[in-house]
Amino acid sequence: MFPPCAPFFGSGTAKRAGKAGPFAFDVGYARGMSGTHGLYAENAYLRQFEATVIGVEPEDRRVALDRTAFFPGGGGQPHDLGSLGGLPVESVARDGDLIWHVLGGALPAEGDRVEGQLDWERRHGLMRTHTALHVLSAVIWRDYEAKVTGASMEPLRGRMDFELEGLSGELVHEIEARVNEEVAADRPVRVDFLPREEADRRPELIRTKVSLLPASITVVRTVEIEGLDLQADGGTHVGRTGEIGAVAIPEYKSKGRLNKRLQLTLSD
Repeated sequence: MFPPCAPFFGSGTAKRAGKAGPFAFDVGYARGMSGTHGLYAENAYLRQFEATVIGVEPEDRRVALDRTAFFPGGGGQPHDLGSLGGLPVESVARDGDLIWHVLGGALPAEGDRVEGQLDWERRHGLMRTHTALHVLSAVIWRDYEAKVTGASMEPLRGRMDFELEGLSGELVHEIEARVNEEVAADRPVRVDFLPREEADRRPELIRTKVSLLPASITVVRTVEIEGLDLQADGGTHVGRTGEIGAVAIPEYKSKGRLNKRLQLTLSD
């Protein structure tokens, strides 16, 4: 089973002593605990699944499952949508060890077997966007040593904030070109699970300004873009950077002397 650990986000393979900014995600999972098994953590391409209802709360129109492919949301990444037992899934959220699905209709009973179906167009758009943001943050750290201070996303669109003084239109065009070079390189994207002890010895995996990884977490999930980026992360990603498609940075703005915001969009 996969209950969540603390959320955080960073980028780049170079050591940054845990100091990149907070882009919150469920980033790790402790095996062997009761609750909802997050299938999305192991296979982001799973579109359809069967599960057993293990909790029902009629007053909130929600059910919990023994396992789910619906990402419950966390930090910058929105939850998935789709259907469960033929009913629309209106929202998904984690509450303790359970992932709850709010349904638009009569709820199934505890113990019922149900079939879930993701809204794949939305999920795949979020996968592409999430990986694109990792590429963006990795390029900016590698080439400009600028730290992430925040981010958010929706399908095919996202924003990321950096400590990047002196940002200009010319520099934004340069960053956009370098990001698209990494996308075109079609680098493999891999998910792995590390023992907590190993993760603690790798400070590049924990890059928030405040460590959010609780001591109770024994296994940390990582996402690696081969040759470019490695970080602890719990969201959904594409399997290769080439799947992201063309990236544009159509807008940037200053959020203060150091803090700058880049808006990112992907082609349909």
